[in-house]
Amino acid sequence: MGYYFKKVFLIAAKDLRIEFRSKEKIYSMMLFSLLVMVIFNFAFEPGAEYIKDVAPGILWVAFIFAASLGLSRSFVLEKEEDCMQGLMLSPLDRSGIYLGKVIGNFIFAMVIELISLPFFAVFFNLSLTSALPPLMIVIVLATFGFITVGTLFSALSVGIRGGDMILPLLLFPMQVPVIISAVKSTGLIMAGSGIDTYSQWLKLLIAFDIIFFVASFVIFEYLIEE
Repeated sequence: MGYYFKKVFLIAAKDLRIEFRSKEKIYSMMLFSLLVMVIFNFAFEPGAEYIKDVAPGILWVAFIFAASLGLSRSFVLEKEEDCMQGLMLSPLDRSGIYLGKVIGNFIFAMVIELISLPFFAVFFNLSLTSALPPLMIVIVLATFGFITVGTLFSALSVGIRGGDMILPLLLFPMQVPVIISAVKSTGLIMAGSGIDTYSQWLKLLIAFDIIFFVASFVIFEYLIEE
């Protein structure tokens, strides 16, 4: 078991090392996230009464689309350099490749979200200090749910012509429960509501994360063989 997880983390570390050298994915995801916030900043007056009603949607539009941009590049290097065959020939179980990719993609997404969050608060004149602990729980759960399914579909779409366009079409319908739960929970947290008001949304996020992580973990082994 220790050998298995060591190899999983080596795959994640490989992706992180390559990205932190080139910074191509991080820069593009960060730029996209900030661009969405800037556009909405001009569309809505910062500090207005209604801004708390629309802010959760803006935040998750920025997060989801930036994460999608990163996912679309998740398996590109393996395809371009013909490295996938090498990974499949390694003694690591196929599911370990999936876990390594999930860890790497999750870290990328969280880095972008943690950098974007202060900009979001400044752009829309919001104080998130008191809301930060519960908000981080929602961000972690929603991001994990998005990444688990997104990594599976990224592996599926990379071998298809026009995969960059197909990925969002496959991914977004599956992510409706995550997106709705994340937006609803974030809105209630920003409004200062207690945990009892958004606990059902947290339970939905947790249930989605568990079910789709297990399903994606099992399906990936058969998908990668194709």
